[in-house]
Amino acid sequence: MSNKDWSAAQYLKFEDERTMPARDLLARVPLQAPKRIVDLGCGPGNSTAVLAARYPDSHIEGMDSSPDMIKNAKVALPHIEFSVEDLRSYSPSSSVDLFFSNAVFQWLKKEERISVIKGLMGTQPSGGVFAFQVPDNLMEPSHVLMREVAASGPWAVTLRTVGRDFFQSPQEIYDQLKPLSSEVNIFRTEYHHSLEDHKAIVEWVKGTGLRPYVDPLLPQDKEAFLNEYLKRLESAYPKLIDGRVLLGYPRLFVVAVKK
Repeated sequence: MSNKDWSAAQYLKFEDERTMPARDLLARVPLQAPKRIVDLGCGPGNSTAVLAARYPDSHIEGMDSSPDMIKNAKVALPHIEFSVEDLRSYSPSSSVDLFFSNAVFQWLKKEERISVIKGLMGTQPSGGVFAFQVPDNLMEPSHVLMREVAASGPWAVTLRTVGRDFFQSPQEIYDQLKPLSSEVNIFRTEYHHSLEDHKAIVEWVKGTGLRPYVDPLLPQDKEAFLNEYLKRLESAYPKLIDGRVLLGYPRLFVVAVKK
């Protein structure tokens, strides 16, 4: 993953679509009145706002590794405490009833993810909830094609180690979290986002999955990469009756209740 900061403005070009999974995840959280909530990888605060709307009387905090994301979150929700933190080293200052995460754990290395989750769950009280969702889209054309372009151009050597790991399977997640949990609920939803055109798909992934591929490139290589990627997208995603395109976007959801 690039060390460059994330762009809140780029991310929020598709705010409604990116917030939809946060709402769907929260709908499966069984807690009625958690005292303390932490939004892990809160981004620009769109998921935190969903939490605040459901739990107006809870103490809510948000953390993210991106200064730009946190800057925007503080402007959007000035009454909520936000901080710049590294998820791998983050430790809550006191007990947390609900850890909530909207699309961040996929950025950790595969061997780190479950240990981080289990470590945070270990700080929770009995009945506490750990809820997260991650994109499950590495085999979608949008992501297969970015890997193919990365491997086939003059930038292939530069990008040879770029890309995120596949996420653990539902069985792996269940087996790892069940010893800590009274119940582990796992489900998968495939969204179909109607976007204006193929360029909109590029704009979507430029805010997240495409960044590790284009950030290391020189400006002229970046432009060539994006042009080739767009050309392949145009072949992979047929236009709809109104000229728009559907971006298939599967996501994996997990809600674990602490023993």
